Amino acid sequence: MTNLLDASSSGLQTAARILREGGLVAFGTETVYGLGGDATQPKTVARIFEAKNRPRFNPLISHFADAQAAFTQVVANPLAHKLAEAFWPGPLTLILPRAPHSTVSDLAADGLPTLAVRVPKGETVQALLKLVQRPIAAPSANRSGRISPSDAAHVLEELDGRIDAVLDSGPCQVGVESTVLDISNPKRPTLLRPGGITLEALQAVCGTIFMPETEVDAAPASPGRLLSHYAPHLPVRLNAVDVAPDEALLAFGNTQPSGATISWNLSASGNLEEAAARLFTGLRTLDKQGQSHHLRGIAVQPIPQHGLGLAIQDRLNRAAAPRPALPPEDLPA
Repeated sequence: MTNLLDASSSGLQTAARILREGGLVAFGTETVYGLGGDATQPKTVARIFEAKNRPRFNPLISHFADAQAAFTQVVANPLAHKLAEAFWPGPLTLILPRAPHSTVSDLAADGLPTLAVRVPKGETVQALLKLVQRPIAAPSANRSGRISPSDAAHVLEELDGRIDAVLDSGPCQVGVESTVLDISNPKRPTLLRPGGITLEALQAVCGTIFMPETEVDAAPASPGRLLSHYAPHLPVRLNAVDVAPDEALLAFGNTQPSGATISWNLSASGNLEEAAARLFTGLRTLDKQGQSHHLRGIAVQPIPQHGLGLAIQDRLNRAAAPRPALPPEDLPA
């Protein structure tokens, strides 16, 4: 059973402790209830995807108590500061380049060079985030594809028994998700998702707002829209039952083919949450070490196709997808 907490001091302290310890807590914002977890802990982020039964990994919005905290995780440009002053706390998510020292996990960012950040409005959520003092990833607190929840009862209908607690913050005032604005290129602010802040209000601060004409236009910062994204330099071969001498091995489970010079096991015990949490680090490690050993590819053992295995496979499919030809100077050595 999921613990229902009230918004008293005791309830807030309990919710903050659960989040700091890697648990999942749903809480109300001015938009909808979010399913919160510590964005710096990959295993916690993997639990978010599992609880939502989300079939693919998408970038998650990280929530902060104030703009100063949010801007420690990204490279904030002058436009970001203007928008923050105008709309934070409030239902606006900004897409900005990840800071080199960002502590948000690769899994929460979906391996992208950008990060989605926002400062939500509401007495309860503000108090909670100030207590936790960590980036909190929080997609809507419902199962994937279902209607977003606007009160605690809706969350329990969807996620009872799948998360640790719900912090009852009362009904949400806005009831639709935050507006998502990509300002990673401040000369071309792009609206990725309409929401609680209107286009007209944004235009009053930004001037011209661009709209992505196709999914590819939105791909650099938008959830799951790019077929080949965050692909390693080395080609990826899926569902491998053997490994060639010039391949690194991304393994899963306690049985793996022999012959790999370099290997990384997503989970020796076959735990899909552990595998999801280790996926991006594994790809990065094998790509870097494989290139240094002059290997020619990465072989990936089969992943079970249930639960988080579907999301892991979706991510691997994107890593293995054909990519545009690179000019010679961009090819890996």
